Amino acid sequence: MDDELVLEVTGLTKRFPGVIANEDVSLTVHKGEIVALLGENGAGKSTLVKMIYGLYRPDEGEIRIKGESVRLNGPREAIRRGVGMVHQHFQLVPVFTVAENVILGDEPRKLSFIERRKAVKEVTALAAKHGMAVDPKALVRDLPVGAQQRVEILKALYRQADILIMDEPTAVLTPQETDELLKVMKGFAASGVAVIFITHKLREVLAIADKIEVLRGGKVVGTTTPSETDQGKLAQMMVGRSVLLSVDKSVASPKEIVLDVVGLSSDNDIGLPAIRNVDLRVRSGEIVGIAGVEGNGQRELVEALTGIRKSTATKFTINDENAIGASPHKIHGMHVGHVPEDREKDGLVGQYSIANNMVLNRFDEPEFSRRGIRNMDAVNSLATKLVKDFDVRTPSIKTPANSLSGGNKQKVVIARELSANPSLLVASQPTRGVDVGSIEFIHSQIISARDSGAAVLLVSAELDEVLGLSDRILVMYDGQIVAELDGANPDRAEIGRLMAGGHAVVAEDSSHG
Repeated sequence: MDDELVLEVTGLTKRFPGVIANEDVSLTVHKGEIVALLGENGAGKSTLVKMIYGLYRPDEGEIRIKGESVRLNGPREAIRRGVGMVHQHFQLVPVFTVAENVILGDEPRKLSFIERRKAVKEVTALAAKHGMAVDPKALVRDLPVGAQQRVEILKALYRQADILIMDEPTAVLTPQETDELLKVMKGFAASGVAVIFITHKLREVLAIADKIEVLRGGKVVGTTTPSETDQGKLAQMMVGRSVLLSVDKSVASPKEIVLDVVGLSSDNDIGLPAIRNVDLRVRSGEIVGIAGVEGNGQRELVEALTGIRKSTATKFTINDENAIGASPHKIHGMHVGHVPEDREKDGLVGQYSIANNMVLNRFDEPEFSRRGIRNMDAVNSLATKLVKDFDVRTPSIKTPANSLSGGNKQKVVIARELSANPSLLVASQPTRGVDVGSIEFIHSQIISARDSGAAVLLVSAELDEVLGLSDRILVMYDGQIVAELDGANPDRAEIGRLMAGGHAVVAEDSSHG
């Protein structure tokens, strides 16, 4: 780290209708320094970096880049001043090559023609300089997630960013890809690039950060370093209370088979095979976790099991009832709860009240409907109870769901699905984008469902979540279950290798159960 100050933020305040997202936030970043931003959902992290990148204009305060006070009128101005941003959701063109994506909007030209050979040469040299192996001629759609992320990073570096903002950079990576990225980030710092990164993963923060800024309620509540703190102290700073970081659960006592699947196959959205001959059993009183890099058939598997996606199978029963070809409504009627991976798109109706979202898939039940007329007293009574029981932070059950933070939206979905006492819970990415406090709570609810006799199928890109919650672990790669491991003593490195397509361990029970 250099003593040169490249970014100075002083007294930044940003208001939105009804909320102060940032209040009097100040921080400094030096050349070659890695600064981690931590905080709960809604703490103000994203708003802060969006102001630094020119996506938002601060209402008060000052941003100084390399000693110069600036008023950023948009990302283009930020990029011109050496600020780059790698977004959590990649902004790539799948049908373009790596080189084409990197240079897009800033193409080397001779007269009116793009110099493609020059572009390939420049991208190759840039990747080599920063130790990021990538084929500049490869189509982005053919690349694994980790390689796609390298393309996003190269886009920023190509535009000569010396202040690099990274938003949840390891969210969808395997352990090996994560380790590789952390090394790359350290390399950036060594070359003089300042890195600001947002993450929920405390272990990574302690591994590479030079400085840690903790936000709560839109304010900086503490500044520390890895040598001065630990995961427990960081979590407490973020949430304002002690947080249980490890999952506390008893040994499972599996009973009867609830979900029994043999030879399940289904296509993806463009008609290509997504899952192939999957055998799967989940018993009452156990959590079966599926580990895998996103894009290996997990989404299609969940959608097939919940009736959303057409599939074929030799056998597909829920509580011994045939579910082949069943609609989502029918499968829900088999006492199946479903926490979808995308709560915004599939889990909630944003403009509906919290109360109505709490019974979104239960309106036809006699308790909530009388002769086709909604029984709002019953709806409101249940919603009031669930808001309290699941600690949903809201001023009213009449508040629209889209006004809630990500963590509270997820609590609404979890509350709705668990309140129906499902015999099978299919939970896909149950804590995605959720802070440590809410993660602790959601995990406890999933374990409680298991202990009450539910069969739980957990699908998560967060390997720590799979390792912490699962009684059995299945590894999914290229649309197939390639290994089964005991959840009691899982080998993290082995699972990571299998997730990346390493040699499969042959499970003793071919039915995975």
